[in-house]
Amino acid sequence: MARVISVEAERFPIAGTFTISRGSKTEAEVISCAITENGRTGRGECVPYKRYGETMEGVRGAIEAMRSEIAHGISRIALLGAMPAGAARNAIDCALWDLEAKISGTPVAHTIRTVPLRPLETAYTLSLAEPEAVAAQARANAQRPLLKVKIGGDNDIARIRAVTAAAPDSRIILDANEGWTNDNIVENLAFAAAQGIALIEQPLPAGHDGILRHIAHPVPICADESVHEAKDIGALVGLYDAINIKLDKSGGLTAALVLRDRARELGLGVMVGCMVGTSLAMAPAVLLAQDADFVDLDGPLLLARDRIPGLVYQGSLVSPPEPALWG
Repeated sequence: MARVISVEAERFPIAGTFTISRGSKTEAEVISCAITENGRTGRGECVPYKRYGETMEGVRGAIEAMRSEIAHGISRIALLGAMPAGAARNAIDCALWDLEAKISGTPVAHTIRTVPLRPLETAYTLSLAEPEAVAAQARANAQRPLLKVKIGGDNDIARIRAVTAAAPDSRIILDANEGWTNDNIVENLAFAAAQGIALIEQPLPAGHDGILRHIAHPVPICADESVHEAKDIGALVGLYDAINIKLDKSGGLTAALVLRDRARELGLGVMVGCMVGTSLAMAPAVLLAQDADFVDLDGPLLLARDRIPGLVYQGSLVSPPEPALWG
């Protein structure tokens, strides 16, 4: 029996507003797909990202365009050559992983040799805001062991000072989303180091980060927008200390596993991150992140409602997915 794919655009309200240096949103827009064969169904979810020119309509269309190939049983490996990295390939790849697990009865974790699974400590993200407002967010979440703070404005030193004072016991990641400049990065890095910041994500725009090779890194610097696939990594050695792997960037778990292994070969740290999506998008990333240095899989915690069934979060600990969800 041929495989059949169905595709759905869905919206999940965010609890409040989520703001980064490029703008704000009040809902998570996701595309989910389900691939069915002989009564077994595998599911995947992706989040189109405007930063990379993706739209809901475009990603849905790209998935629909693979209907014939999926019906004829395209493999995950063949998919890598049939589609570019990005959200559309991620949804199909993760659905194929899930389908294979449902048909074979072998969990994905066993296939990728990530056993035994363990709960992971995830960062919790605070939206970009003025120093007083971001301090209030930090204070409300000061019991969390790891906070990720969106920065990238004119007032970042004041933001850093406000957050570290409001959550003195939390480790803190700063995510500038390409919002710093060659003129302020040295000062900002030095202040972040003095405040005990654990990691800084993508301070400069992708492709305009050459200065990172020539300045001190008093805080480890993590590439996000600058890295998508394993082929990108060689050029980042000497610029960055770590990379942020997101399934929507790499185009699925299959490619993300290669990316992770290549990063380790080159001595780079690994962070596994996410877009703002539901537990279905996070589930495969929880498996990928089992040996990560930093985990940022808090998407469902930022939503007003998640899928049912969803991942189980206890504070900042996220448990591995149950088969009814994925994998």
